[in-house]
Amino acid sequence: MPFNLDNLFATHSRALITSEQRLKLLAANIANADTPGYKARDIDFTNAMQAAGKNTVQLQATREGHIGMKDGSTEQRIETLYRIPNQPSMDGNTVDSQRESAAVAETAVRYQATLTFINQRIGGLRLALTGRR
Repeated sequence: MPFNLDNLFATHSRALITSEQRLKLLAANIANADTPGYKARDIDFTNAMQAAGKNTVQLQATREGHIGMKDGSTEQRIETLYRIPNQPSMDGNTVDSQRESAAVAETAVRYQATLTFINQRIGGLRLALTGRR
């Protein structure tokens, strides 16, 4: 039975990509906290990971001309949602700075945990290959 590294790291790869995209959205939310009419966006991490799990092939195009997914893209698509504000502002902005900061902290912890799991997997592979640490 062949050993497939893609299967070993696929879940963690999807988690890193999802976390990265969520952090970008949260950063945009924080940057636009004072922009009238700006609608805060976010990613449902659990749903994004489940949707990503349905894609069994992960493609990365490093040069023009590489083969993409069915729609021609090479990135994993993650659905972004608009947040429902607890207390909307008078100017229509739905960014809650404290909520955004908490979401950034949560996502950063997930990201760091994923990196820790990857490092442990690599350490386990190294141990299996060399027989010592």
